[in-house]
Amino acid sequence: MIQNQRAKRSWSARLVLLIPYLWLALFFLAPFLIVLKISLSQTAIAQPPYVPVLEWAAGWAGLKAFFAALSADNYAMLGSDWLYPVSYLKSLEVAALSTAILLAVGYPLAYGIARSPRRLQPVLVMLVILPFWTSFLIRVYAWINILQRDGLLNDVLLRLHIVDTPVAWLSSDTAIYIGMVYSYLPFMVLPLYAALEKMDESLLEAAADLGCPRGRAFWLVTLPLSLPGVAAGMLLCFIPIAGEFVIPDLLGGSQTVMIGQTLWMEFFANKDWPVASAIAVALLGLLLVPMLFYERMQQRSLEGGR
Repeated sequence: MIQNQRAKRSWSARLVLLIPYLWLALFFLAPFLIVLKISLSQTAIAQPPYVPVLEWAAGWAGLKAFFAALSADNYAMLGSDWLYPVSYLKSLEVAALSTAILLAVGYPLAYGIARSPRRLQPVLVMLVILPFWTSFLIRVYAWINILQRDGLLNDVLLRLHIVDTPVAWLSSDTAIYIGMVYSYLPFMVLPLYAALEKMDESLLEAAADLGCPRGRAFWLVTLPLSLPGVAAGMLLCFIPIAGEFVIPDLLGGSQTVMIGQTLWMEFFANKDWPVASAIAVALLGLLLVPMLFYERMQQRSLEGGR
């Protein structure tokens, strides 16, 4: 009887663990394999707009012909045309600088929320996530009105006599960074708050008793303990920003071309699905680097805690 109960619990535990893997296989691995296959195809004026297309009725011979027709020419073209490397580099530049600004803004905000009275913390966290209740596209469009030459920002700067003439904020890299920081700030604040909120404050008291100044205690105690939140927040911001399309397209200028815009252009404007798929697969491979680095940091942290 006891063995039967243990066997049922074992199968239940395995089923619970199996569900996330099935979810990932269905909604991540399968779409990725489809995109990978398209990236190895060639553009064609047909429906779908690429060849080869697998025909199951052709049997084994058709399968062999299908794999023989696949090619990596699209990936070779990504390195031969300057547009694609420039787009990748610009995306990494924007993502890195935006993430750095988000960390500089989000850390003090998360620290202040974590050190506020317990009864106020849920309210402050709610205020951080409140912008999520509005459509992302509407929020970006709102910044267009704020940043235009006769918009709210220039009006305030002129009234305060900070500038003499309206500043051209819109269609610039500055507008892109403003939009990125505003849109992704909750993704930085929430992991940082989660790490700071559970920190044992008695450690700071012990540091003070040992004669450690408050500023030095922050660098020696608070910051190291919050590094998992820092890494998680940076990862949650860097990865989606690198592939962002809406913000650079609406707030940026024609000279600022990120890889998300290039991907959209190839897919919808040029109808070149194989090249667009190759861009997407290469972007995924590029973004795997920080993800693997974060995973390595987590493993080292777990090993150090044992």
